[in-house]
Amino acid sequence: MGVGALLLCFSAPLAAQTALPPAPYADRQLDDPALEAKARDLMVTIRCLTCQSQSIADSNASMAGDMRSEIRQRIAAGERPEHIRAWLIERYGDWVSYAPTAAPILWPLWTAPLVLLALGGLLVRSRIRRRKR
Repeated sequence: MGVGALLLCFSAPLAAQTALPPAPYADRQLDDPALEAKARDLMVTIRCLTCQSQSIADSNASMAGDMRSEIRQRIAAGERPEHIRAWLIERYGDWVSYAPTAAPILWPLWTAPLVLLALGGLLVRSRIRRRKR
């Protein structure tokens, strides 16, 4: 009886469904090549939420498949890629897009390398002047 109960405990999780069925356009392209090209161009610029190091066009994660399907459905419905990108950024945050934003809060990040280069140049210049004396 102990072995049967043990087998029953371990077999139940194996029979459970582990994932939902894939989204309709997760791995199926649109029939119109021009619309598919628009969708593909957008998918390449959107970061996968699961792996974060791949675009949703390259990722095999189920979340990336859902996002690909959503993009294809919206493109097929006539929505512009810029509008879809804005919706994704609004929903998931700025980091979902590989295209950098120019939001004022990020200006220090863009100017910091220039400031550091200028400070380094001033430091080198002052060292050279000291050695000449």
